[in-house]
Amino acid sequence: MSNQPYETYETYEPYLPPQAYGAASQPLPPEVPAASVPYGARSAGAPSHAGAPEEGGFAHPFRPWGHLPGPQGTGGGTTAQSGQDDPAPTLTAAQRARAEGRSPVIEPGLQPAALTAVLGLLLSGAAAVGQYALLVPLVVLQAVTAAGWFRLNGMWPARQGIALAFAGALVADTALLVAGRGNAPAAILGTLGVWVLLALVLQLRSHASPDERMYGLMATVASAALAIIAAGHLAADPDAVTVGGVAVAVAVLVSALVRALSLPAVVSVVLALPAAAGAGFAVGEIAPLSGGTSGLQWALLGLGAGVCALVGHRVASYDYPSRFVHMTAGVALPLAAAAPAVYLLGRGLL
Repeated sequence: MSNQPYETYETYEPYLPPQAYGAASQPLPPEVPAASVPYGARSAGAPSHAGAPEEGGFAHPFRPWGHLPGPQGTGGGTTAQSGQDDPAPTLTAAQRARAEGRSPVIEPGLQPAALTAVLGLLLSGAAAVGQYALLVPLVVLQAVTAAGWFRLNGMWPARQGIALAFAGALVADTALLVAGRGNAPAAILGTLGVWVLLALVLQLRSHASPDERMYGLMATVASAALAIIAAGHLAADPDAVTVGGVAVAVAVLVSALVRALSLPAVVSVVLALPAAAGAGFAVGEIAPLSGGTSGLQWALLGLGAGVCALVGHRVASYDYPSRFVHMTAGVALPLAAAAPAVYLLGRGLL
């Protein structure tokens, strides 16, 4: 053991003596208030790490629409400047009606009705010229019918289905030109049967789901049937086509004008059908058509064509149709639906 004495306690700093309760003490320095920073904003000296999460939070918190983060250097949660806002999507009339839960029936309007009237007058005038002249507006009608029906069913693009339906219409036209009007039912029904079988075979070869194949089969068959049945204008009596084309034009125009005035659909039907019958009567009496037919017969033919035209016009208005549907199905379906009436009433009355 060393003989050196131990270090005494006096070398350390002695404790402060206890102070009595209530004695004066040295005041603490005043607190400096921190600068108020909005919630979520970075302080001036804080490092900026894009995408780094806050302490105990997420990197990208959820934000409601319309509250976009401001530009760098401004507080978060501020609204973006008007020049930096994304443009709001423009809704069509059909999309707006669907979003608001309104009626799924949207009338095509005046412009498609005017195009229907023009095409009907072309059919009427071409029928008076000859069968081959009638073929030109008829082919246009069949092409628009095939495309419009697929778009009306929400199937787009459907190039193969449209091409198949239009090819069936061309085959029906060719068969009518070769076989003649006397064999028109066999030519039209035979073409329709072959095309239904062809559509069935093509859908069976498809790799889509069973529901999609069934839906595609029904749309293809219906489109081909409408386009082929429109060939009834080519098979009908030329005088019947002349009267029927004018009657369809008048019926669709009157219906569209009445609906444009925001009147009920019943009023448009009540006014359009007498107008179609009157147009048939007027054309039959004024135009140099075949003799031996009374004005009442022409009026009945015009009335029948007008009824079918309004049915086709109504079908083109269903299920929130788009503008493209109105400009295709809305134009062609009234004339395509009137073809059987023109053919049958023409054979029965004339």
